[in-house]
Amino acid sequence: MSLAAENLGFGYRGRRVGSGVTLQLEHGEVLCLLGPNGSGKTTLFKTLLGLLPPQEGLVLINGRDAGRLERATIAREISYVPQAHGAFFPYTVRETVLMGRTAHLGLFSAPSARDNMAAAAAIERMGITHLADAIYTRISGGERQLTLIARALAQEARVVIMDEPTANLDFGNQVRVLERIRTLAGEGIGVLLSTHDPDHAFLCADRVAMLHQGRLMACGETTTVMTAQQLQQLYGIPVSVTEVSLQGGGSRKVCLPLGVL
Repeated sequence: MSLAAENLGFGYRGRRVGSGVTLQLEHGEVLCLLGPNGSGKTTLFKTLLGLLPPQEGLVLINGRDAGRLERATIAREISYVPQAHGAFFPYTVRETVLMGRTAHLGLFSAPSARDNMAAAAAIERMGITHLADAIYTRISGGERQLTLIARALAQEARVVIMDEPTANLDFGNQVRVLERIRTLAGEGIGVLLSTHDPDHAFLCADRVAMLHQGRLMACGETTTVMTAQQLQQLYGIPVSVTEVSLQGGGSRKVCLPLGVL
């Protein structure tokens, strides 16, 4: 076990957002969280990260109650990739990735040679070595997202939570980010990500969890959970799940909305 929620209730002071959520993420797998706007995905992530206390139930990190762990300990176990965003300060890509080493530094410590090596290795794994000295605010959205993933990898956590990592990216950059996510799982890292595109789950996820009105509607293997009936119930629109042939052989399932004018 790497990260688990047991009968988790979550929300904010005076307001419950979700309840009864039980799920588990193992090292080396991709778990995709699907749900419409307002279903509680981001609030659930904040609770799993320890940014919000559970209103009931437990978050377990390697079998240990996260509520009893120090923030630095959690940060060494779980890293976070937010949606791609702009920045106000002209840090280089290298400096931005190096910030991921904060969990391993003391309050007034400067990055060591080991920290710089970890940042360089993360940049290389994401295939953005050529951007190391580029200004983060001046690179493309896809490149910024790969930089944020590299920053999370530099943290050297074995679990990465990604909040809509492909949001606001063009089609090509979405595919590149999803390919990198699949590669991370192949290296033994557990990835929990949210997305608004069901096809992303077909592309990269081992398992899918469907969150509807703060409760888990379904959770299981992608091919089992991602049915037309389940997706229609989740999003409230008629859909079709069909298979398309791939160049070079094989096939892949895709989700198509029905009744579009």
